[in-house]
Amino acid sequence: MNFQQLQYITALAQTQNFVKAADLCSVTQATLSQMVKKLEEELGVKIFDRSRLPIVPTEIGFKIIKQAQLILQEQERLHQIVQQEQTLLQGELKLGIIPTLAPYLLPLFVKSFLEKYSAISLKINELTTEEIVKQLENQTIDVGILALPLGEAQIKEMPLFYEEFVAFSPTFASSHREKDKVYILPKDLDFSKLWLLEEGHCLRHQVLNLCELKARDASQNQLDFETGSLETLKKMVKLHQGITILPALALLDLSAEEKGQIRYFEPPAPVRQIGMVSYRYFVKERLILALKQEILSQLPSHIERESDLKKIVPIKS
Repeated sequence: MNFQQLQYITALAQTQNFVKAADLCSVTQATLSQMVKKLEEELGVKIFDRSRLPIVPTEIGFKIIKQAQLILQEQERLHQIVQQEQTLLQGELKLGIIPTLAPYLLPLFVKSFLEKYSAISLKINELTTEEIVKQLENQTIDVGILALPLGEAQIKEMPLFYEEFVAFSPTFASSHREKDKVYILPKDLDFSKLWLLEEGHCLRHQVLNLCELKARDASQNQLDFETGSLETLKKMVKLHQGITILPALALLDLSAEEKGQIRYFEPPAPVRQIGMVSYRYFVKERLILALKQEILSQLPSHIERESDLKKIVPIKS
């Protein structure tokens, strides 16, 4: 058994045709057919059902081909490791980041990262968690930054920091009952005035989990409003004297007046765990590690790297 034979069976599974598979591997049809047959004889099983057109793998053939694909990915990974160690950090790194992080985290590290690694081309897209997972599996992005944990078998998770949740409302500064409080509890909030992000954002589910709520029926409200932007949500909350929950990085650009409109939750503080994710068999490890180190080096001092005395709010309902 050798790598060439594994390449031949994966090509044949992909094309379902000996002629096309041979062209894909740049060999003659006779060579490819002979090498596939030798592998089947060595393993003592039929990998392909040649009686059917197009050619399809047998039941055990599907399992063998899947394992062959993993072996070939690891072979490529070895070449990438050697190549990267012998050269400067360079190449393209495609990043997906959730919208509730992008406007606050990206300005902290993108400029310094590109200045430090001038040979790296960084391409960034704002994506929901679901879109990040899908694009990682399709290998249309290399790495994602989002809330953890995902619990996806093929996704490698790399924790970065813990972002505390705070309550935000203009009523906190004007209400005699609220303005002198140091800490609040989720049960202290007036849930009838709670504003949320639209469906599809993991932060929405975290707020519902934090407040132990089910999604409300918007048809009962005079205003039916949905947004994926925390900045828009914050402005609507101020306009309508509502309440919302913000993550810590969203507080960086608050005015002095707005800072008087936030309240921290009683310890242990509720947090979301932010991390990087990549496809488990992907290979741009040095680029991803450099990105991780730059992010950590640029975080504000009040953002925690450890989760001591904090409660991680789950991202799923």
